[in-house]
Amino acid sequence: MKTLLKVLAIACMAAPAAFSSHAQYPSKVVRIVSPYPTGISPDISARLVAEKLSRYWGQQVIVDPRPGANGFTAFGAVKKAPADGHELQLVGNAFMTINPALIKGLPYDAENDYVPLSLISRSPFFIWVATDSPYRTVKDMVAAAKADPKKIIYSTPYVGSPPHLGGAMLAQMTGTQMLAVHFKEGPAMFTSIVNGDVTFNVSTIGSATPLLKAGRLRALASASAQRDPNMPDVPTVPEAGGPAGYEVEVWVGFVAPRGTPADIVNKLSTDIGRALAEPDVREKYKGLGIIPVATTSAEMANLIRTDLKKNAELVQRIGIKPE
Repeated sequence: MKTLLKVLAIACMAAPAAFSSHAQYPSKVVRIVSPYPTGISPDISARLVAEKLSRYWGQQVIVDPRPGANGFTAFGAVKKAPADGHELQLVGNAFMTINPALIKGLPYDAENDYVPLSLISRSPFFIWVATDSPYRTVKDMVAAAKADPKKIIYSTPYVGSPPHLGGAMLAQMTGTQMLAVHFKEGPAMFTSIVNGDVTFNVSTIGSATPLLKAGRLRALASASAQRDPNMPDVPTVPEAGGPAGYEVEVWVGFVAPRGTPADIVNKLSTDIGRALAEPDVREKYKGLGIIPVATTSAEMANLIRTDLKKNAELVQRIGIKPE
């Protein structure tokens, strides 16, 4: 009996310690390190969530942009941070599931160095052409590529970027040749379409918005499984006569250093979902042309795992050599 009471006493003393991290979290400023420049949609979307988390917790939550170097600077900072939930990482599929297939000696392991928390958004891509483009459907453009392999050219920001993979995948899935032209500046990708230097581009609404509002660009199709709720009149690629299963998107989410306690991970995942459900956040996301999406840690981990495999196969299939 005395032994049993002693065991129970020890258990009672240990119980508060086992659950203390949740009760005390956050105990100081929470920093979200971002590989994106200030002012673009991933940065803005993260700040909207951070503002809500600050209000829920009564603790400052800041977004710390550290762009450049393929995200290495930002990812390195969080990878080495204490696993206590006070240093988080804003990530996107380009960094987490495309870079591993393209860059040799990547200084981080997307699956093993971090624990996923939740997605915060998905941004479906569109195929953009000039308003006066002769191509009215994807079928028209593919037919032109089959008739003349040098005729169809698409603009991208850099080798292996989602727009580059999107254009290359369209060519691969239709058995055509389409030439990629890489631009250092984002706006130049779109002015090149308007000027007639290239035929099309595959990217998000947010990227195309200025010229779209000016009436200089037209969406040929949505590169998603269903029509985008922000542009319901635009057909999907299969509806526009293109290949079935053609989908290109950007997703963005939060991760924490590997080893972050499960109760903190669950709290973060739950509160991020709560923030994304708020009407003002959803309205602002709509204005950015992105879709709010909350997931569990396990769901995000599964997405990363699936996309890593898919993108590695895609990079090999279309013949892009890792650098």
